[in-house]
Amino acid sequence: MDTVPAAVSVVIVNHNAGAVLRDCLSTALAEARQVILVDNASVAKTFDRLIARFAMHPRLTVIRSAENVGFAAGCNIGLAQASEPAVLFLNPDSVPAEGAIRAMLDTLEADGEAGMVGGLLLSVDGSEQGGGRRAIPTPWRSFVRAFGLSRFARRWPTLFDDFHLHMQPLPAEPIAVEAISGACMMISRTALEAVGPMDDGYFLHCEDLDYCMRIRAAGMRILFNPHAAVTHVKGGCSQDRQVFVEWHKHKGMLRFYRKHFRHRYPTALMAVVRCGVWARFAAVSMPHLVPSARRWLAARQWSLRPFAEAAPGPARSAGMLAAERSVSS
Repeated sequence: MDTVPAAVSVVIVNHNAGAVLRDCLSTALAEARQVILVDNASVAKTFDRLIARFAMHPRLTVIRSAENVGFAAGCNIGLAQASEPAVLFLNPDSVPAEGAIRAMLDTLEADGEAGMVGGLLLSVDGSEQGGGRRAIPTPWRSFVRAFGLSRFARRWPTLFDDFHLHMQPLPAEPIAVEAISGACMMISRTALEAVGPMDDGYFLHCEDLDYCMRIRAAGMRILFNPHAAVTHVKGGCSQDRQVFVEWHKHKGMLRFYRKHFRHRYPTALMAVVRCGVWARFAAVSMPHLVPSARRWLAARQWSLRPFAEAAPGPARSAGMLAAERSVSS
């Protein structure tokens, strides 16, 4: 393997990612010329402990935000400090395999029309994750998926195609796709100059789809490299705040649809999509809301118990008091 760090600025936006952040940093610092870690108000003691071994690394810049400004805004903070010809936005729970960063850079530089490239996202069990290569989830595609119409894709592929491509055979070489995942997204300096930073109106989720739409609108290709493997511990930053994450995820979906498709699809279909988005939010959030509500009620009941015990009971007669004393003696 070429041990010379690649001419890449890696931007990592962290919010309580946990121990996997160490693996992410270790790989990025070994393979890239510059690593910028933007921390979105993580628990300070835990964060300090996780990065202690890297604190003096000459290629690492750490930027600490006093508040959680969101993923896109955090990426833009890091982007402002990036100085290399290519920038890799990398989730803190994503660990590139040896040589993956170099492979993505080589793919980006080899194609004169490419503005962005992504790698092969893998789960910890080695299976391919959805999102690393995908089509844009247009309102129609989302409608098709929501109502199970993709089962007709074999007969009418152009009408009922799905936006998930990871179910298809893995290509032998890099191919052009409509979208990749923000968990591992490399963009060239030329593309950055053409489209600018991420849209920080997205707090969490869909900012990557938005970026892909803008890259393709600028006339540049997006590539997927099957040889650049990245293990993504999906949800590593959000396991403790599921409802919060789902809320912003679904808000991001609506922003994405309004921004790119509002004038291209009938109003009725957009209304169905909006209803479908919120119905999905309710469905995926309910399993987390019910236990949280139970815990909240249990905590309130426990906190009120001392007051209930201290409250005066009903008046008791002198005879009742005498009987109680005789029993206790």
